[in-house]
Amino acid sequence: MTDVPDRPRADLRRSAERYRSTPAEGIETRHAFSFSGHYDPKNIHFGALLACNEETLAPGAGFDEHKHGDTEILTWVVEGALAHRDSDGHAGVVRPGMVQHLSAGSGVTHTERNAGGSAVPVRFVQMWLQPDTFDAVPSYGLRRVTPEPDGLTLLASGLARDADSDALRLRRSDAALYLVTAGPWQPLPVLPEAPYRYLHLTAGSVGFRTVPGPQGGGRSLSPGDSVRATGPAFVDPTAGEDGAELLLWEMHSGLAYG
Repeated sequence: MTDVPDRPRADLRRSAERYRSTPAEGIETRHAFSFSGHYDPKNIHFGALLACNEETLAPGAGFDEHKHGDTEILTWVVEGALAHRDSDGHAGVVRPGMVQHLSAGSGVTHTERNAGGSAVPVRFVQMWLQPDTFDAVPSYGLRRVTPEPDGLTLLASGLARDADSDALRLRRSDAALYLVTAGPWQPLPVLPEAPYRYLHLTAGSVGFRTVPGPQGGGRSLSPGDSVRATGPAFVDPTAGEDGAELLLWEMHSGLAYG
């Protein structure tokens, strides 16, 4: 593994800074990293995370059949309903409060569409993670999430410590995905420590300091904003007047090459 961070940093990226694409009628995608026709050699990944896309599909719109391989694909719906169907016979409708995991392994094709009959757009966040087990048999999982009372809910994990949990199982042995929630003006729960932490705000707002101590500047997050935190950065996070909902990646190594 490579790219071990050399110093703590909380790198704030605004939603408006994302690269916007419209790959087909009724589809709008906002990319956090280099993707498709947009390439920035300084922004191809963070830790083992390869993509974090904010997707909006109008009624009747969707992605036609396309193929993935050796990628862990996690989907969280913010609004509406997303219909999934793949070449291994799996089908599901993902709604708010549910998390979907497609482990592409040796190769799988799938379609993603705004669920049939819907009169409203579907908005969702889709994240791609590099596995550390390659060419495996593709797998699929979908679960409804009940948020934990303490505000830190494990959604998916490949860590051995989480093997007996209800979390969807990742083919990445040192990464986990959480839902983080907090009420109005409440501090976020204690977050897991890791060399790489990626936070994406889906609702509400959050204020934080960049690093510990008096050198830490104050920052705030709005929906769609993200933070790429290395080491013990991202300090004293507190929800704003409407509370907060975030997706959090805990990653203990970067990309594997070769």
